[in-house]
Amino acid sequence: MKNFLVFACFFLPFVVLAQNNNAPSSYDPHDIKITGYLQTQFQVAQSPGINSWSGGDFSEHSASRFMLRRGRLKVDRVDKFSSVVFQLDGTQDGLRIMDAFIQFHNPEDKSLLFTAGLFNRPFGYSIVYSSGYRDFPERARVFQTLMPRERDLGAMISYKPKKILPFIVAELAVVNGSGLNAKDYDSNKDIIGNFNFRFDSLANKKMQLGFGASIYKGTVRSNTTTVFKPTDNGFSSATDAANEDYNFRRDYYGANLQVGYKNSFGATSFKTEYIQGKQPGVAASASISGLAASTSFSAQPTGNLYLRNFNGYFFWLTQQILDTKLTAIVGYDVYDPNTDVDESEIGVAGSNTTAGDIKFSTLGYGFTYALNGRLKLTVYNEHVKNDGTQLPNYQSDIKDNVFTTRLQYRW
Repeated sequence: MKNFLVFACFFLPFVVLAQNNNAPSSYDPHDIKITGYLQTQFQVAQSPGINSWSGGDFSEHSASRFMLRRGRLKVDRVDKFSSVVFQLDGTQDGLRIMDAFIQFHNPEDKSLLFTAGLFNRPFGYSIVYSSGYRDFPERARVFQTLMPRERDLGAMISYKPKKILPFIVAELAVVNGSGLNAKDYDSNKDIIGNFNFRFDSLANKKMQLGFGASIYKGTVRSNTTTVFKPTDNGFSSATDAANEDYNFRRDYYGANLQVGYKNSFGATSFKTEYIQGKQPGVAASASISGLAASTSFSAQPTGNLYLRNFNGYFFWLTQQILDTKLTAIVGYDVYDPNTDVDESEIGVAGSNTTAGDIKFSTLGYGFTYALNGRLKLTVYNEHVKNDGTQLPNYQSDIKDNVFTTRLQYRW
């Protein structure tokens, strides 16, 4: 990771920023404007009742389903000095708030923005990039785990000097750390820093190049006197009265890269993002699946904390087919919630390891077809793989592949 960050810093002046979703539809002054998109899809799982990051877990006896994946309705208004954004998400599970924030800006150039409310965590590339424009059905497993539903409550300062250095964007946010839940379970606040550059017109306006680096500094409160700390082959328990009410570190470090090029056989894009750090979690149990054991918590975690070192990354490649509306897509992502153990050591007696420590990788491939300027079809197949462990239900690869076909309408 150190070499990766050195590479990132060396090439920092030559990078591009992803589209940021923490903004109104336009900064030009306007009265109420309504935008949004609807995603409806059909999915087939390899086995009934699987745990999945492809739209959520399947029901116990079901291996196929129709569902509304996202139904976003965004309302915004912009005047000379400020703007307000309010976004709802409606699916078969009900209606919920996705964004609700107010921004203040300099009426002359809008280079300095102050945002307060509920907004996307300004970390990396994929978290802030709108699901309505992303070619791939879902974000990588590692980001869904660490930052579920992407949003948090807090305040943020953004610097975008469009007149002086139009290729720079810097963001600094202070958030609860508990996501959309306003009832934060400790008094500490988390800090997020994001720094990006962008160049959209390289190589005779055929090339786009982007790069950025992010940091997340936070904590998770312990509710018990016992915590489990990582060792070379598992965890060792540590019981101390001082552990209760102690805030253990939750730190992430990330870097991202995007390259796009318009060529004679269609537009090509390559995107990648890497993240590593420390994530307090819990042990997998009958009530908490292995996939959820290292999820960031929206409420006070019950039980003993497991302090894990993790890493994860994704590669996304898209290729437009000649000058058509058809685009081929290939993605690969990895999430290792515990980099201190090998899969063969998980489940060994005395190691204190559980299904929450298993590494997963996902290879996906498919295509998108733009039926018109608003309607898009996506067909995508995911092969999810894990190595065998010594745990009873995880001695070989779980049968949890997922096929998705989706229609999206955007307005």
